[in-house]
Amino acid sequence: MKIAVLGYSGAGKSILAKMFGEHYDIPVLHLDKVQFLPNWKIRDEQEKRKIVFDFMQQQNWVIDGNYSSLHKEKRLEQADIIIILSFNRLFCFKSALNRYFENKGHTRPDMADGCNEKFDLEFALWILFWGRTYKCRKDYKKVYNKYRSKTLWFTNRRQVIDYVDSLK
Repeated sequence: MKIAVLGYSGAGKSILAKMFGEHYDIPVLHLDKVQFLPNWKIRDEQEKRKIVFDFMQQQNWVIDGNYSSLHKEKRLEQADIIIILSFNRLFCFKSALNRYFENKGHTRPDMADGCNEKFDLEFALWILFWGRTYKCRKDYKKVYNKYRSKTLWFTNRRQVIDYVDSLK
């Protein structure tokens, strides 16, 4: 089983990926953990691509994150299931803010070591505007149209909960 989880920041991609990993007992790769080194430094592009490529050689996996440069098209081709979390911006903002307060001063398991939880103006603007460009919405629609038979598009948390409950 190979599962690709895409969606907006704050929608819960990492939590859902972890749930799938536990449910199917398969390894999970959080692309934010690949992207960053300690203290929010960006990892070298070739090194990031190698990490993702090597991870994708496994028979089963869950990969959470968008990151087009990290073999996105290959991930989508290989995936048995593609999940798109297309939640509204206010839900994602509130979710990310709650996550910040829950993890303030700590590094989440789905982040690189030494990347303590943060919530700043740049991230807030990303959640509300910059990460929701026309191009981004168009890309999700393109993924859905190309891989319709294996793509699940969720627009709210209730849909995700119902789907996860159906797996039990």
